[in-house]
Amino acid sequence: MIIQRSLQKAIYNRMFKGKAILLFGPRQCGKSTLIHQILEDRPFLYLNGDEGSTREALTNTNVPLLKTIIGNHNIVFIDEAQRIPNIGLTLKIITDQIKDIQVIATASSAFELANRVNESLTGRKYEFMLYPLSFAEMVTHDGFLHEKVMIEHRLIYGYYPEIVVNPGDEKYLLKSLSSSYLYKDLLVLDNIKKHSVLEKLLRALALQIGSEANVNEIAGIVGVSRLTVEKYIDLLEKAFVIFTLPALSRNVRNEIKKGRKVYFYDCGVRNAIINNFKPVSQRTDVGGLWENFVIAERIKYLQYQGIDVKQYFWRTTQQQEVDLIEEHEGGDLFAFEFKWNKKAKVRFPSTFVDNYPNVKTFAISPENIETFLLKMPE
Repeated sequence: MIIQRSLQKAIYNRMFKGKAILLFGPRQCGKSTLIHQILEDRPFLYLNGDEGSTREALTNTNVPLLKTIIGNHNIVFIDEAQRIPNIGLTLKIITDQIKDIQVIATASSAFELANRVNESLTGRKYEFMLYPLSFAEMVTHDGFLHEKVMIEHRLIYGYYPEIVVNPGDEKYLLKSLSSSYLYKDLLVLDNIKKHSVLEKLLRALALQIGSEANVNEIAGIVGVSRLTVEKYIDLLEKAFVIFTLPALSRNVRNEIKKGRKVYFYDCGVRNAIINNFKPVSQRTDVGGLWENFVIAERIKYLQYQGIDVKQYFWRTTQQQEVDLIEEHEGGDLFAFEFKWNKKAKVRFPSTFVDNYPNVKTFAISPENIETFLLKMPE
């Protein structure tokens, strides 16, 4: 089953423009498959950063050696490029000094995670971010009505391509995916010494989705220092396992100023980490799960549409809160509350509305999901 990815045309249109193409995203989200689809009818050189011979050849290299490796190819595809030391310098050399070559590199963690960039690629690259499959991509593939019916299934099992195309094997595949393979790049770092600490931290974060992350509480649960928790959260973000939302704090004296919420890029991975695949009707965490789902899907939509939006949550010390605030171009504010039950009453705190009088407010439930994941609010 070939599912068209939203980025395919955008990446294709950037080829042979004199810059490297970098495609980031979690492991197994479909980066290699996407590049192979784009290059389907064209010859190219494939190099895998997971292989020791590739890492050796592309580390501390030079122009003559690179020309020998590339040979007569005019397209070079470097997979898992984050594993290659000094990959930024290598990409710079190819882009600057070997003419008429299109280099494409994929990476399942940010290059800076392992200090793999010691030379700036500023002005020499096009960057793209690929996520697991999205609601919008599946609407294109299967139709809106079908995908809307599948929402409960996606809340439990998520959108990883392997999960979507292998119905019936979701639990087995997710348990395998959410094991060390998902954060393999973290485990090769010197500053990640204990696999068990990482697993405990992920479980603690998974149990707090929809709530402000309490770093001190997590540190106590995991048995490490607050600084260690902060460091691991930062590393998990750079490995594209989780993302965070900061607190909006501008107008109200008792607004929380430095808080943040932690979410997972995929609900299926989150559920696998806590080993809970119960259906929605039997869950006590459906509110947080729904919030995680729609915010992650919103991020995919905005990225793929090339829309630059700043996102926050809002909360006061009296626990008044708003799930998501978006600041759009020109400073326009949009506020969203997420309710799994379409009949649930939604009231935005008067403290918030009074202090941000021009904000537009929306309640998002499965009933009107298309207004949030398939277009911009009005």
